[in-house]
Amino acid sequence: MAEGGLEEATPTGPLAGVRVVDLTINVLGPQATQILGDMGADVIKVEPPGGDPMRQMGPARNPEMGAFYLALNRNKRSLVLDLKRADDKARLMRLVTGADVFVHSMRARAAARLGIAYAEVRVARPDIVYAWAGGYARHGPRADRPAYDDVIQGESGLAGLIGRASGEARYVPMPMADKFCGHVLASAIGMALFRRERSGQGQEVHVPMLESMLSFNLVEHLWHGTLDEAQKGLGYPRVLSPHRRPYPTRDGHICIMVNTDAQWRRLMAAVGRPKVMEETRFARLAQRTEHIAELLEILAAALVERTSADWQARLDAADIPNGPVNSLEDLIASDYLRETGFFRRYRHPSEGPMMATAVPVAFSGTPGGLHRPPPRLGEHTAEILAGLEAGGAWPQRISKTS
Repeated sequence: MAEGGLEEATPTGPLAGVRVVDLTINVLGPQATQILGDMGADVIKVEPPGGDPMRQMGPARNPEMGAFYLALNRNKRSLVLDLKRADDKARLMRLVTGADVFVHSMRARAAARLGIAYAEVRVARPDIVYAWAGGYARHGPRADRPAYDDVIQGESGLAGLIGRASGEARYVPMPMADKFCGHVLASAIGMALFRRERSGQGQEVHVPMLESMLSFNLVEHLWHGTLDEAQKGLGYPRVLSPHRRPYPTRDGHICIMVNTDAQWRRLMAAVGRPKVMEETRFARLAQRTEHIAELLEILAAALVERTSADWQARLDAADIPNGPVNSLEDLIASDYLRETGFFRRYRHPSEGPMMATAVPVAFSGTPGGLHRPPPRLGEHTAEILAGLEAGGAWPQRISKTS
């Protein structure tokens, strides 16, 4: 996307032609539906009269267009409906008849009160992929309990893992559970669409945040529990070592990670400690895992002897994975990200100059892309309702360049 206007070209992504009714707000749901939009889906964001609360978050040039909202809602159209009104509820159901996917992030009880539970929505479109995310498993005792990101970071063990490694329980400095579960939700929707393509049948898809984060966190940390011997210890020692952190150098920090026997030998040779790898406790993976804290301490002591640039040159020559500790400002100025086109600049029709991140996943035949800027609240309400009143089940996109 070159600097200038954001042209509304016909989407070419792998989901081009898929129609999504999106009732999500905040972070998790909009993250998921933005991914669908990036991949070519036509996403209609149905907002209440007050709009998605994220519109109020972050710096803004105009009301209801905060930076956090802008980062989560490109490639969508905005339709304002008050679902407590019978006429707006009827409009929503009319929209559903032309949709492939219906997605929300409210609790089951709230969806039932509004008359948009799966049983009701599938009446309007029997083969709909009906997807939603909540805090907990839908059939468990916490099914309708409220949950937000920080709560799930704590309950899933993530904040405690940070405490175990660093000495103080902390949250990851981002809405980690929301964003990860948003990716899970988008992936699950794609799978359900594939199944519908094969069978002709829709289904209900539910993503519980706690269980999704547990499955993510426990891949390595179940440890002895994987063998049903949890009493012998849980947690992957290497990543819980206090020495597993960016290594101080003479003038800064550097990040290094190696795994295989050959990589460890090359690394310790590069830092001038080749004989360390001759010791039985470090020679093989199983022994290294048991004594990893000691090995990382030796490595850390060596790395303070030279500058970060010196080490990067030496480690690159040894084909050892390494990299700097970037600040957010470093990312914006990165030569590598400039060369790969990761940051995309464009001019929003109402908000002026903008910057967005590119779609990171590459498809050789059906690439995703940025084809519509984040919408103003209700920007497409008239367009969409006019299309419905004209008899269409799904209002066509109207290109501003046509």
